[in-house]
Amino acid sequence: MNIIDRNNTIGTVVAELPKATEIFKEYGIDYCCGGHRLLADVIKEQNIAGAEIYEKLQQADEERKNLYFGQENNFKEMSPEVLSAYIEDTHHSYLRKALPDTAELLSIVLRAHGRNHKELFEIYRLFGQLKADLEQHLLKEETLVFPIVGEAEENLKEIKDLTHEIITEHEAAGEILRELRSITKDYQLPADACETFAKTYKNLEEMEQDLHQHIHLENNILLAQYSDR
Repeated sequence: MNIIDRNNTIGTVVAELPKATEIFKEYGIDYCCGGHRLLADVIKEQNIAGAEIYEKLQQADEERKNLYFGQENNFKEMSPEVLSAYIEDTHHSYLRKALPDTAELLSIVLRAHGRNHKELFEIYRLFGQLKADLEQHLLKEETLVFPIVGEAEENLKEIKDLTHEIITEHEAAGEILRELRSITKDYQLPADACETFAKTYKNLEEMEQDLHQHIHLENNILLAQYSDR
């Protein structure tokens, strides 16, 4: 694959070159929910320095080729069963701890700082919605998607229908993450923030990063061939 081909989608680039996620984060390019879009189109729409991005992608690709084989996870080469297990063990396990921990911290911060920072009420509402949505989402993937994704020929219609549902739910989660980042002004702490306040924002930002990788692995690799987007 030519990593700098202008006809590549964002998801295709990230699937081939995992380090591209760092480059796309730097330029504010959505590589998870927006992975189906052409990179060239997004560069044009967001008025980003395209030559600079392509140069960084090419450099990252050259570095990847020089790495000793096996030093990094090659998600694209994993079987559906192995990749599903990786997602569940890594990203689902992370969320099952991070979601309740962050909800508890956010409740404490809201009670202590809500009078002076009314934006915390909206953050609390949005996070509550995200938490509820993700908790059922994880169960749907583990119960309905992962058990059959490696047997797609026998369950083609079902996996295609489920893929549509999963990607739609990913997009809803992505929208909430964008709203949270906007309300928190990119997780900028106020002058009177305590340690718990700082920990809460740190948790939210870490969760955003983990979800971006989680969604990318599913949208752009595990379920890519069953999506009509």
